[in-house]
Amino acid sequence: MNDCLFFGQNGYPILFKNEPEMIKKPIQFKFENENENENEKQIKQISTSYFSTIFLFKNGKAIEYQRDSNENPSKIQIEENIQKVTVGIRNEAILTIEGNVFAKGIDINPENPNKFINISSLIEDTNDRIIQDIGSGHNSIYLLTSNQNAYGIGSNDSGQLGFDYKTFKETEKPILMMKNVSKIFSGNTSHHVFLLNSNQELFGCGNNYSGQLGLGESRKEETKIQKLTKIQNIPKGKIIDIQCGEFHSIMLIEDEDQNENPKRKLYSCGSWIYNGLGKYQETYEFTEIKSSLFENGDNILDISCGDLHTLILTSKGKLIGFGLNNLGELGTGDTKYQSIPIQIELPKLRFNENISNYHLSCGSSKSFLYYSPFSFSNLEEDLIKLFKRKEFCNISFKTKNGEIIEAHKLILKYRLKDENEIEKLQEIISKKSIKESNQIFEMIYSNNSKINPKLYSEIKEIINSNEKIEETMKRIYLNENENKKDFIIERKEKQYKFPKLILIMRSELYRGMFLSVINDTSNKVTDYSELNNKSFQIFEYWIYSNQIKEEIEITQEIIDEIKTGIDYFQLNQTNPNLFDLLIKKFNNQN
Repeated sequence: MNDCLFFGQNGYPILFKNEPEMIKKPIQFKFENENENENEKQIKQISTSYFSTIFLFKNGKAIEYQRDSNENPSKIQIEENIQKVTVGIRNEAILTIEGNVFAKGIDINPENPNKFINISSLIEDTNDRIIQDIGSGHNSIYLLTSNQNAYGIGSNDSGQLGFDYKTFKETEKPILMMKNVSKIFSGNTSHHVFLLNSNQELFGCGNNYSGQLGLGESRKEETKIQKLTKIQNIPKGKIIDIQCGEFHSIMLIEDEDQNENPKRKLYSCGSWIYNGLGKYQETYEFTEIKSSLFENGDNILDISCGDLHTLILTSKGKLIGFGLNNLGELGTGDTKYQSIPIQIELPKLRFNENISNYHLSCGSSKSFLYYSPFSFSNLEEDLIKLFKRKEFCNISFKTKNGEIIEAHKLILKYRLKDENEIEKLQEIISKKSIKESNQIFEMIYSNNSKINPKLYSEIKEIINSNEKIEETMKRIYLNENENKKDFIIERKEKQYKFPKLILIMRSELYRGMFLSVINDTSNKVTDYSELNNKSFQIFEYWIYSNQIKEEIEITQEIIDEIKTGIDYFQLNQTNPNLFDLLIKKFNNQN
């Protein structure tokens, strides 16, 4: 069963048949026939707005509760596996594992607004049709391509697509908004959007009626910003997230001056009318939200904005909120709005020791707090996504413009033909842009020449271009010096050493442990003795290779133990998964 709490408006559509219209305190959300479909109902993501709520599950399927289907949820009929969903007031979009985006809505497909169409296939540049992220506005959809280009589609009534709203009111095809984009920040009810480039420069456009773009008091008379404009006076630090409400914006900043457990701070801008700012006065540029609730030793894990309210989750398990509360969307037990941050009482959660695996999702007048550990689908995706995390990067390269790009030395050591090739790689990177450099590392990690065939031809001679990623991982398993492996899993019979980097990729248990913002686990040793030696060897080999050791005979006891081990280590599974392959080998033996 999932940990999934809900509070707020129980309508448009109805989520609980036998509950009141306003659910003022957090209650457990349950799917119909949950006991029968427990394995299928592992939540990956929730996206909710006024008329629709979509639950995306780990198996790539989704269930949507729609306004015109109050009695029973309707299943989304999309053949491809889904990796992300997003819901606006007047649109919905689905991102598939293959990088296609299917969307529907009155501003997307006016002739048939309830039909999903592939909007990524409508991008004019055929080399720019692989999408890696999506976001919704009130009546627009945003796409971020694998080439780091941002596109917009739908309504431009407030300039939220970055063009003149008087002459360009909407588009049914994606239009290029900006190049060299690393993140898109939008809101399910907002008419404004922010784009962050690879140099941590922030740009925004759209509705600025309440100062929600943070452009400063001198720009407050400009109610519609129809051209992407650089946001000045951004607080120092790394931008982690920006959440957009209807009349306000909340920014999460991480202090980069601290090496361990960097402190995160909240900033807001926009209208104070509904108190979505977390302070009493309106502000036209991002200013800090201060509260005794953000105490020393506590840190902010996640934030989410509805149209008029904001929720915050901290590393000590505190749920904090402020803003409009007329339908119970703050979960305080009443309908009083809150001008400043207030702590919300929560029922006991099942996985408090892994609070970093909880996430928030706010809609117009709805709020969810749900448990969803991060997971990868295969080794290649593991490596690409980990390359973009800095926690375990330990080698730096400088691009032609002087930007620093970091990588994982352990992986490069085995992906390059020789350690001396690092110097050649540095020479190549020194002549490339940050975008090209990112593509080069993605190709090294994944061995996928299709990302950029021209660049791949330049690095082909210095990497193990014909070696599959599984083979690289097995070489790390066989050859990496035990003394250099920095984490121990201790058992009664033996100690097993792993590189933390490998465990982060393959086990959600250790990913949550190592990437925690509050726990120092550098010397932590775990004891797990329920697996016998053969079972643990299977587990260890699988972590590196996605394969089963051929010389080990599979028994029913091993199968039972491995099933327990998969659950304990929260092992990231591929298709076919470890358990299925064990069953197949066991049946072939007999």
